[in-house]
Amino acid sequence: MKTEMQTIEEKNLTPQQIVAELDKYIVGQKSAKRSVSIALRNRWRRLNSDDDIRDEIVPNNILLIGPTGVGKTEIARRLARLAHAPFMKVEASKFTEVGYVGRDVESMIRDLTDVAISMVKQEMQERVKEKARENAEKRILDILIPPVKKSGVGFKSNNDSDNFNPENATDSELNERTRERFREKLRNGELEDREIEIEVKSSKSPMMQVFGPQGMEEMGINLQDMLGNLGKGGKKSKRKLPISEAREILIEEEAEKLIDHEAAVQEALERVQKQGIVFIDEIDKIAEDSSSGGGKGGPDVSRQGVQRDLLPIVEGSAVNTKHGIVKTDHILFIGSGAFHVSKPSDMIPELQGRFPIRVELNSLTEDDFVDILSKPKNALTKQYIAMLKTEGVGIKFTDEAIREVARIAAEVNSSVENIGARRLHTIMSSLFDELLFAVPDDINSGEITIDKAYVDKQLAGIVKDKDLSHYIL
Repeated sequence: MKTEMQTIEEKNLTPQQIVAELDKYIVGQKSAKRSVSIALRNRWRRLNSDDDIRDEIVPNNILLIGPTGVGKTEIARRLARLAHAPFMKVEASKFTEVGYVGRDVESMIRDLTDVAISMVKQEMQERVKEKARENAEKRILDILIPPVKKSGVGFKSNNDSDNFNPENATDSELNERTRERFREKLRNGELEDREIEIEVKSSKSPMMQVFGPQGMEEMGINLQDMLGNLGKGGKKSKRKLPISEAREILIEEEAEKLIDHEAAVQEALERVQKQGIVFIDEIDKIAEDSSSGGGKGGPDVSRQGVQRDLLPIVEGSAVNTKHGIVKTDHILFIGSGAFHVSKPSDMIPELQGRFPIRVELNSLTEDDFVDILSKPKNALTKQYIAMLKTEGVGIKFTDEAIREVARIAAEVNSSVENIGARRLHTIMSSLFDELLFAVPDDINSGEITIDKAYVDKQLAGIVKDKDLSHYIL
């Protein structure tokens, strides 16, 4: 079984390599990419440092400051994928102070632990997939041709077709011969459409979440565990499925049986504590607005309460989860907020100190939109080309068309509300609305060129009537 240290070493990327990977998906924001790449590399450096100093090296948490839609969340998400680390995105505004109805801040660590366990179990299942496939094949074979008990003393299976005599063969020998023929058919894909009846686990009951004062959420976890255990190994239902579908279900079941669940939990806890990344979005929403006169009533009290509850988690504390204690000392926290109304200095001083790296992200320009539409591996233009290709329709964008879409997006952002690159999604949706509706009924082949004239025609309403832009959110 791979250790947590080995997992990190496999993703041993230098800061410059990390930035190069982020550049494939995110346009601009060099300062933010540089900061997160150093933070990620520092985790590898800590794990490879001397034992006597390793635990003393704390992560430098990052505060990303910038308007919506400029890439804050995408940077954190891509970073987690590069590190192959447990990642959890939470919204600070969803948490409440201990004592109020709602989620307490410790729930983010419990959710992160669940993510890590799913990640580790999936990796373990991949390692035993071949064995699980063999077991699943045997189960399918048992359904198609149930085995017959071998009879006779010193029975020896005879697979030599030249010496096999059906007249002298026992029932078990004939059965084994038939099973071999069906095994060959299974492996050759000759029985994929044949339906068989298999037993599958019934769907789990919906999760139960208890909100309330301190201690109540933990009670909810215990109650959820109790109810969940009642259903383990319980009801199964029979379903008729083609062998192609049944095989996948059975492989998953067999893989689940083969992995060591206790080892998975322990490895996941280690990975959370040393690799975990928590992205706290909208952290500016829990900061008290200093321009409001410093009033301490109403929501300001609750906001400061959430900050006080968040402080020990970010500083390093032990959080009780249903899988065990998780220490947060070396979890990397990335805060993010637009800070339009409040400022980072409006957060309580102790919490400010726990986010020593401040990075301001730039608003996106028309030129940035041009790059976003064309350069990233997951660019919107490439997505629409791929979707319409499935219908046999080829799409080609001219440079002028991409520039015009970028110009309109920038204009709408400046005249209404600036939502950054998210504006491109809705602009492109309007641009392709007519075409996506026409394919494949009216158009089912050929190549279509999206030029500036086409863009102007499809988006004329948005350009002429500014009120329409209010509907593009």
